[in-house]
Amino acid sequence: MKLLRVGPKGQEKPAMLDGGGKLRDLSGVVSDITAQQLTPAGLAQLRAVDPASLPEITAPGRIGTPFTSLGKFMCVGLNYSDHAAESGLPVPPEPVLFNKWTSCFGGPNDAIVMPKNSVKTDWEVELGVVIGSKARYVALDQALSHVAGYCVINDVSEREYQIERSGTWDKGKGCDTFGPVGPWLVTADEVADPQNLSMWLEVNGKRFQDGSTKTMIFNVAFLVHYISQFATLYPGDIISTGTPPGVGMGQKPPLYLKHGDVVRLGIDGLGEQQQTVHAWDESLLD
Repeated sequence: MKLLRVGPKGQEKPAMLDGGGKLRDLSGVVSDITAQQLTPAGLAQLRAVDPASLPEITAPGRIGTPFTSLGKFMCVGLNYSDHAAESGLPVPPEPVLFNKWTSCFGGPNDAIVMPKNSVKTDWEVELGVVIGSKARYVALDQALSHVAGYCVINDVSEREYQIERSGTWDKGKGCDTFGPVGPWLVTADEVADPQNLSMWLEVNGKRFQDGSTKTMIFNVAFLVHYISQFATLYPGDIISTGTPPGVGMGQKPPLYLKHGDVVRLGIDGLGEQQQTVHAWDESLLD
């Protein structure tokens, strides 16, 4: 299934993309797509519905986040060896973990608003892994059974805040609008191999990232297994799994986003996003 939510901010309604590419209204079946709907029981309820029986949405307008009640927004840094190299950092012996604040969570085509005085806002296309059942000290061979589905994430990052202002990476990762997710949550049964997905990102029509999840250092199963040793994962948690090379920081000379830039990105089978970059404008946040 491809699950999504459509409508103005705060007024989204649940929807499903059927096999023919038509958008179907789920609001007569569930009030919203919440963490509870991402559990095995919740997904089974939705799978039992015949999409053809649902009203078609012909003018969806804005696409929101694919689900509500986000729990944790956990991220993995330097998970592609060639991205570590372009960052001037060694390949980590274990996954590098950090967080994006949940307040950065946004729709796939919502504006990217650079924080005040930002000079190094950057892009990162990433595979998002959405948890569907509680995972604590999960065995490696059972890890993927805890995954509800997958999605596209742009791990927008302010590099000066992240690297040059001391402390942890988190301060450059969780600014408002820095977590576009979607357009859909594609359930795990429709992703034959999460380690064989092409991914790309363009800025103003120029392709900068062109990679594949097959070059991850730590694969999805290992990440779920590993992270569950340090934090219990619950339905509605997201793991953003790292980015291939081609970020702005790695260009020679470095290239960062500016007001008016348009970012497009996508992952094979998981859809595409497009964001316009804005200088600080609080009216675009709520």
